[in-house]
Amino acid sequence: MSNKTNKLIPELRFPEFVEEGEWEEKSFEELFEIGNGRDYKHLGKGEIPVYGSGGYMLSVNDYLYDGESVCIGRKGTINKPLFLVGKFWTVDTLFYTHSFKECSPKYIHYVFQNIDWLKHNEAGGVPSLSKTNIYKIETLIPNPQEQQKIASCLSSLDEVIAAHSQKLDTLKDHKKGLMQNLFPTNSIKNDELEITNVPNYRFPEFLEDGDWEFKQFNKVYAFLITNSFSRENLNYENGLVKNIHYGDIHTKFSTLFDIKKETVPFINPDISINRINEDNYCVEGDMVFADASEDLEDVGKSIEIINLNNEKLLAGLHTFLARQIESKIVIGFGGYLFKSSSIRTQIQRESQGAKVLGISKGRFSDINIYYPKNKTEQQKIASCLSSLDNLITAQAEKIAQLKLHKKGLMQGLFPKSITILTITK
Repeated sequence: MSNKTNKLIPELRFPEFVEEGEWEEKSFEELFEIGNGRDYKHLGKGEIPVYGSGGYMLSVNDYLYDGESVCIGRKGTINKPLFLVGKFWTVDTLFYTHSFKECSPKYIHYVFQNIDWLKHNEAGGVPSLSKTNIYKIETLIPNPQEQQKIASCLSSLDEVIAAHSQKLDTLKDHKKGLMQNLFPTNSIKNDELEITNVPNYRFPEFLEDGDWEFKQFNKVYAFLITNSFSRENLNYENGLVKNIHYGDIHTKFSTLFDIKKETVPFINPDISINRINEDNYCVEGDMVFADASEDLEDVGKSIEIINLNNEKLLAGLHTFLARQIESKIVIGFGGYLFKSSSIRTQIQRESQGAKVLGISKGRFSDINIYYPKNKTEQQKIASCLSSLDNLITAQAEKIAQLKLHKKGLMQGLFPKSITILTITK
């Protein structure tokens, strides 16, 4: 005869707690109290931080609570718990916790991270939570010593993630500074854009090479024909020809587009592409621009095709495909050139629209572009920036792996109901 029993223990447990037995099931109402945030507009400016559901807002001269607290959004962003220490003020979109019983605030912070808060959403529109329903949520807790061990373990991992995130931010700032200095800068005087003839920084071997070449876009590049296939005409499983959708330029494709490193959809096999001229297929060195965006910062966003791996690729809906008339710019330089501040400013000034901004081929043709006459200098700039991009990508992947490790660790350190099969005679 066999009996099935459910045992409330985690899959992973520190050795000193293996014999401690099951965790206790408690409701949040038994573990802490929830406080309401309040209006801060009557307060003067000071050093006490104010938090909303989206995070830090500003500083005032009074505090609502002093101590360790786990906060969760009441309205709006309800799935990003905050752990606060010391004096702080919260607004009415953020709940704060206090008066903890049988549990540590830091441990509860990780319990909150382990909850899918959107499942507790109580509104059809803007997500919201109520104290009543939060109090009803049940969790499992071990003894205080095991709580501390779990919190310390996860906190140490958070510190590692934060350190790597800071390094990533530093690398991005460094790239931003290089982009500002390796390309000519611009200023606006009497509503006219003025661009310098040389960048602020130049590699020593090119200091005597003179001014950069300045030309109108349509003297260097020619536009080719693109298709208008929507997402419904694309798939990620099979096909003979891949297609660049403008949304992917906005959200995921790298500045230098290597088809071996990108996830690119196919055109559905049942769609005829026989009428597309062979000249309109992408070649390495082509620029692809997104001609529309809801955000001014992204209108005209671009990628440069640097590796096609002998695959067939087309530029699609809401894109411009541009190819050099003569080979003036080396492969790899164009991607960064069209991300430079002076060219981005021109594109933004030429864009039109209200809710959705766009730029026409005619207006795009009128912008001025610039490049060193010496292709070796172009290559040096491209190599410098692409090496930095590789470091940024590697750092971002390292952070993603650490976060994945933390997710797995949390799944193991917090118990689920485990079914134990026992055999009796």
